Amino acid sequence: MCTFRFIHIVQNNTMERDIEQLNSALNAVKVLRSNVRSVFESVSNGLRADHGDEGKETKFLYELQELLTTVNNNLRDVENAVANLTPPPGAFSLGNTTFLSQETTQERQALYGQLVNSYKWTDKIREYSAVAGNILAANSFNKTYKTYSTTKRRKTQTSQHNVQPDVIENLITSIDRLFPDVTFTTNRPLVPNPVIQVLLGRVLKAIIAFKGLMIEWVVVKAHAESNDLWTESRYKVFRKVTENCHAAMCHFHSPLMPELAIRSFMHWFHSYISLFNAPCKRCANHLNNNLPPTWRDLRTLEPYHEECK
Repeated sequence: MCTFRFIHIVQNNTMERDIEQLNSALNAVKVLRSNVRSVFESVSNGLRADHGDEGKETKFLYELQELLTTVNNNLRDVENAVANLTPPPGAFSLGNTTFLSQETTQERQALYGQLVNSYKWTDKIREYSAVAGNILAANSFNKTYKTYSTTKRRKTQTSQHNVQPDVIENLITSIDRLFPDVTFTTNRPLVPNPVIQVLLGRVLKAIIAFKGLMIEWVVVKAHAESNDLWTESRYKVFRKVTENCHAAMCHFHSPLMPELAIRSFMHWFHSYISLFNAPCKRCANHLNNNLPPTWRDLRTLEPYHEECK
């Protein structure tokens, strides 16, 4: 009994010593990082007013030399602290995969280390997923359109990806009637999904790809540029508008009301008719960083610069 107690005490003392050595090594690394940051700050600031007017270059070099000497001493402390750490008793075992470390082929020797990293990564994912699952289970939200009686047979919902071409044509025609200053041109390279070119007055044009009743991709360009769907505009202003269109496309997306989602997006996109003549709602300037207000509020449609929204 006394022997077991003695062994237990020795193991606890060893574990405490290992923890102290690990904390000492981490503190040494923290001090090293802090002093290295001081070196970079001194180099970035350069000659300062407190160096004086005479011999300021010599004072700056002397200050930098002192900082580098401190960093060298801290690096030595880190090396000593790491050398005092107790190495792990053995390799991380993954069953029969340990035989991969005995491969003589140079290409296969690195497989064991990659498997260890993959195992640790998946183990972390499992841990985080369990925590996220508990949080979501404690804060569940029931949508009203999902609550239905179990005694009634649920009606099969029609997928918004598989619709007749006439449905999309009628929707585009109805939207075209709402905006007389917008021209819609339909092209169907892959039937039945159309690619629509939208000419917004003399301001810009957009190429919109549909997947059924869902907007799949939007590219905004100048009138003189090509209609290639996968090539972005060479003008920064239209690239910014394209990024904002992608954000609006995700915002207005609605699986239950796809037609309303498309109408809402087109109504929001039509607000870019005043891209080059409407001032920013916040700063009241037309240009900021040589760009007009490229963002439109998703509710009020008011123009804002990227920095002012």
